[in-house]
Amino acid sequence: MTEVQTQLRTESDLIGAVELPADVYYGVNTVRAAENFQLSSTRVEQFPELIEALAIIKHAAAAANRDVGALDETIASAIIAAAKDVAGGQLHDQFILDMIQGGAGTSTNMNANEVIANRGLEHLGLAKGDYDALHPLNHVNMGQSTNDVYPTALKLALHKMTGTLLESIQVLKDALRAKAAEFHATVKMGRTQMQIAVPMTLGQEFAAWAVMLERAENGLKRVRLDLLELNLGGTAIGTGINANPNYRQRAIEYLREITGLTNISSAPDLIAATADTQIFVDLSGALKRVGLIMSKIANDLRLLSSGPSGGFGEINLPARQAGSSIMPGKVNPVIAEAVNQVAYQVAGHDAAISMAVEAGQLELNPFEPVMARGLFDSIGLLSNAATMFADKCIVGITANEQLMRNVVEGSAGLATVFSPVIGYKAATALAVEATKTGAKVTDLAVEKGLLTSAQVEELITEALAV
Repeated sequence: MTEVQTQLRTESDLIGAVELPADVYYGVNTVRAAENFQLSSTRVEQFPELIEALAIIKHAAAAANRDVGALDETIASAIIAAAKDVAGGQLHDQFILDMIQGGAGTSTNMNANEVIANRGLEHLGLAKGDYDALHPLNHVNMGQSTNDVYPTALKLALHKMTGTLLESIQVLKDALRAKAAEFHATVKMGRTQMQIAVPMTLGQEFAAWAVMLERAENGLKRVRLDLLELNLGGTAIGTGINANPNYRQRAIEYLREITGLTNISSAPDLIAATADTQIFVDLSGALKRVGLIMSKIANDLRLLSSGPSGGFGEINLPARQAGSSIMPGKVNPVIAEAVNQVAYQVAGHDAAISMAVEAGQLELNPFEPVMARGLFDSIGLLSNAATMFADKCIVGITANEQLMRNVVEGSAGLATVFSPVIGYKAATALAVEATKTGAKVTDLAVEKGLLTSAQVEELITEALAV
């Protein structure tokens, strides 16, 4: 049987020549990086938002360089057409690199330059690799450096991805608020330090969780706005070397036009903006806050549903799967447990991102790739977890109302409700006697003539009003 011969083309760099399949759109720099960095199971092609952002930047740069007279109209048009193809979803499989890479993201920028150059050559009717006509660096990367392209692409991608996350958070908030309305009259005992405290409603508990989540969401929204301050045009270290003086503003204007994000702005100090990556630790912290609040809610739900016959058993989480290979009939709170684990992973990414942000030296932080990988993963995990939590857990929760009512009526914690009327000392005596004898505080208060039945009901009703 005759082997099919793969057509090859040869490309060269400062290290030497490389043969690669003639039909691929990436080039020698991408091949080198793919050989060097085989570290994780995460590839650039898995993040279309990043590839789209890179293509949009190349589009804006080509248009800006054309406008300032630095780039020929024909070449600029070919680059723009190719960039539109990539931004529209084509050729993403050509972004073959590991997300974790040395070089501050240079490999990914080179990958984008090569793919767009070779696609642009096709638009010109020329063969891939014919770089004399359209070059990845001389033309596609004109007026740019990895050090302004890569962080700009990260910020644009993260802005888009956090928008998706905010939509997922809204789904979870809506589910919590719907349960708050459903359980607005369901009386239960609140707890502090794992001990019975004072009466509340289950609706108030769900409403409070929604407020906690919204506060974390608002923090994320504030940080998200800062993602649109960009260092594009700063090139290597923020001085704008090798870029036309008028290029920077035109490129920013084109980014606004292409993305529709009118609040995109150029950083006031490009040297500071190139060296400083604190926006990424700010964003990571906001994501961690969202994750931790979701985890706190998951913990509370697991506790309130625990037992069910030998624990709190106040609520029932929807049964999603068998819980044990040995214990028949056991159902575990698997959705809540998964949310917990997402929060732990997000916190882990935050630790890595914090270390990477701190470790930048002088005019550049070379560790943005690991920041990107962590942030992308955190956003994806939280987006998926929020909708899963809402759809597969929150909306199906039911309440064991009579059990909670019995706990309220038999709780020594009601003494706190009566304290403003009968005094702290008398209320303490009631609580102690109820705890020792098992009698209801309500009954004891009436029997001892401290309160009437009507006063008992009135005080409990007032205590539940917020």
